[in-house]
Amino acid sequence: MAETGLPVSVEFSGGAELLFDKVSKHDIVLPPRDEHWTIRRLLCWIKDNLLRERPELFMQDNNVRPGILVLVNDTDWQLLGELDYKIEENDQIAFISTLHGG
Repeated sequence: MAETGLPVSVEFSGGAELLFDKVSKHDIVLPPRDEHWTIRRLLCWIKDNLLRERPELFMQDNNVRPGILVLVNDTDWQLLGELDYKIEENDQIAFISTLHGG
């Protein structure tokens, strides 16, 4: 990780972007830490820094809500360790809502 932080790209789609001021892509630099950044820590950071409204539609019990697909570099996070995945420089992390009204 660079001394200045960890650059990553975070994307929201499928309606999830509506919770983030309708901005679907965020290129961010996570602050330097003594410990690795994980998806678990990233979710807390997103909640505190990017999420603008209705957090209950994005998160549930410090995890993403059921119905939100998480991809890391186009790979399902379930194959990578989910919340414990250690984020690497320039990772692309996508949150895609599969929940739609009817």
